[in-house]
Amino acid sequence: MSSVALAWQALRVYIAHYRKAPLQAGAILLGVILAVTLLVGVKATNDNAVHSYQDAGEALGAQASLFLSSKSRRGNIDENSYFALKSAGITAMPVLSGDLDDADGRPWHITGSDVIAALAAIGQHSGSNASATPEFNPFGSLPLDRLLAGAPLVVMSQSQFEALGFSKVTAPKWLLGGIELTPIALPDSSNLGHRLFMDISLAQQLLGHPQQLSYIALFGDAEQLQPQLAQLLPLNELLITAQDKGQALTDLTASFHLNLNAMAMLAFLVGLFIAYNGVRYSLMKRQRLLIQLMQQGIGRQAIFTSLLAELFLLVLVGSGVGFILALQLSQWLQPMVALTLEQLYGATLLPGQWRWQWWAQGAGLTLVAALLACVPLYRSLSSGSLAQGGKRYLQAMQHHLTHHRLFLIGVGLLILTAVAYPFSQQHKQSLGLLGLLTLAIPLLLPQLLQWGLALLAPLTRPGIWRYAIAESRELIAPLGLAMMALLLALCANISMNTLVGSFDQTLRSWLSTRLHADLYLHPGSDNVAPIETFLRQQHPELTYFYQWQAPYFAKAQTVLPINLIGRDDESLAETTVFKLPNTSTEQQAAVSAAIAGKAVFISEPLSLKLKLKVGDNIRLCSDNQCQQARELPVAAIYFDYGNPKGEVIISPPLWHGLGLPAEPIGLALGQVADIDTMTQELEQQFGLNPAQIYSQQRIRNQAFAMFNKTFSITLVLNTLTLLVAAIGLFSAVLMMTQSRQAPLAMLRALGVEQSRLWRMLLAQIVLVVLLTCVLALPLGAILGYLLINKVTLQAFGWTIAMQWDWWAYARVVLLSLLCAIIAVILPLYWQSRRTLVSAMQQEVM
Repeated sequence: MSSVALAWQALRVYIAHYRKAPLQAGAILLGVILAVTLLVGVKATNDNAVHSYQDAGEALGAQASLFLSSKSRRGNIDENSYFALKSAGITAMPVLSGDLDDADGRPWHITGSDVIAALAAIGQHSGSNASATPEFNPFGSLPLDRLLAGAPLVVMSQSQFEALGFSKVTAPKWLLGGIELTPIALPDSSNLGHRLFMDISLAQQLLGHPQQLSYIALFGDAEQLQPQLAQLLPLNELLITAQDKGQALTDLTASFHLNLNAMAMLAFLVGLFIAYNGVRYSLMKRQRLLIQLMQQGIGRQAIFTSLLAELFLLVLVGSGVGFILALQLSQWLQPMVALTLEQLYGATLLPGQWRWQWWAQGAGLTLVAALLACVPLYRSLSSGSLAQGGKRYLQAMQHHLTHHRLFLIGVGLLILTAVAYPFSQQHKQSLGLLGLLTLAIPLLLPQLLQWGLALLAPLTRPGIWRYAIAESRELIAPLGLAMMALLLALCANISMNTLVGSFDQTLRSWLSTRLHADLYLHPGSDNVAPIETFLRQQHPELTYFYQWQAPYFAKAQTVLPINLIGRDDESLAETTVFKLPNTSTEQQAAVSAAIAGKAVFISEPLSLKLKLKVGDNIRLCSDNQCQQARELPVAAIYFDYGNPKGEVIISPPLWHGLGLPAEPIGLALGQVADIDTMTQELEQQFGLNPAQIYSQQRIRNQAFAMFNKTFSITLVLNTLTLLVAAIGLFSAVLMMTQSRQAPLAMLRALGVEQSRLWRMLLAQIVLVVLLTCVLALPLGAILGYLLINKVTLQAFGWTIAMQWDWWAYARVVLLSLLCAIIAVILPLYWQSRRTLVSAMQQEVM
């Protein structure tokens, strides 16, 4: 027979073997399924997000060419500009956006637009680009007559409609901004994403901005539009922005997606450990079978080929199931990612679409990794002597040698990480360091466990317990991979809990200094002066703080878009949390220079992006060419959490000297006796909605909620990784305990009581898991240090004081011990139901 035919015969024998021992195939499939599920699930989520940046358009799906907005970031523009464009025959769409609270106090971002203009934009967009034609008919899906009549309708995607718990059957009502609205659902293909859309007249009423717009979207050829704009509008008051197909958002969120990919790769690695452990267990149980096949005349090459074919089939089946589960996981993760990206970066995420390439990539990567891991094992097994198949002493010596080599490789990787640490200046380089450390950590484990158990052996009493310690050392080989996966997951969990806990404490401390006023108002630039006049007459006891804001550019080595902030002298001196300088005398000098308009403060993220330090010069530019720039020294660098774009703070004299809008965008009030009464008075007197009035406590609550959601996706992946490792531990302990039925039966035959035997087995597994957890604490702390002081600092520009969360560490240790105990008790229970003779027969089977 040919080698292929012999390999096929051997493969048929394996399939028959798995019918009798499904646990072995299940362990391999479990690892592959878990690895592919997490890898492809996160990839699908990230790819859909990037796709949304590129394809998200204005309300109802059309993508604009240019945007017109006020040069003051929060300032609105007069709707007469839109009418002028419309009269000139330019296809444009007016947009007013803002925040409203529902009946439960939750803030929602709404978008109001001219419905007819939106539909006209869709018609032009689809006519010029057939591939971008919406998949739904907006003319037939929208109640145009009611929208145009100003009926209180809010339009949302079907997914958002269902997520809010609405049903078309019950004619739902929704209280938003104090007005009862009727939700209308459109198909997800409308590209609304998580946005809420309404007619602009209703939005102006709800937001309290009559005859005002946030921006105007223009459709058509950008080069032809710009000369027309110069003739129709006062461009010195307006900012023209071109459509970038989501490139700015893609660049801005790159570090966020990179962190998600890093977590997914870690989970993938843990899943592969489980799969490899399943392969080793299966080969260990089939070792006698493979020798018999070779003794029957099936050649070594045929055995090797059949094992590769078996692995290929298992990866194919496992990756197929994993891909289906990954799509479901992506659907589950998508809302959390959308919420994070919308609140932190202002992105709009559209409904996701699946691609078969994800399955191909996941299956291909899994197969390559599995082959690299298993081929040496297959070659060793198929090339060994037929007479040495059962020589456990030689196998044990080989395991000890392997553990020693892995330890040396791990130490080498640790030394390489330490040497490269000072030279990693970007977060991608730091993630590379994190990867080296992640590879080094599990390689150290088997040898460290051997040494730890060797130190414990002399401390135990002779007899059954010393035997238990000695046997535990022999269990390191079959349990090693599961312990490696568990150690990786524990280290990742500890490091992420350290990051989140540290960030929470840092944020609370920062907000306690940053928030100095009792009430913060954002009524729009045109309303600040009337409100201030009213309050000075009615409440002379109040103190006032002002803030100006405008989009601008900063240049050092490169040009970056920034938020230029103007603050009154008291706010500038009292609410700035300095990173540098760090002495009170130097800080006072920096404040004096900034108040005099001779220097500026820059945020920590901006200082890292432009590589600036105190004393360096920065150029402030009104455009991205920096042809007209004001060069000023940097007096201080301040902490700024939550603004990845970067900020520069200047004094009011310098603000006005740059020719920026004179009216502040916000007004803060101090010494407010009754916040609720003051809020109601402003709402009644000036028609402000709750989303324009913020108490200090409300800002704190929203800040903590937003940043908890920012890390929620990472924590979910971290928990899933730990769950994968726990499943792997359960699987490995279950398989190992089943394979030890014959030795355990021999101990029972020698007179060891069953209850004492159970206690010994539990103590063995708990001891190995506990030693692994003890090793995970310092190694996880090192990972957390790198994550906080390198990756997070370089990716987001946030310095975080490292804090310890001991309760979180205790939880993951207890979870690991619980999994180990359950994994031991279950096969012991099965064994207790078998006779002693049938258990001992396992020795010769």
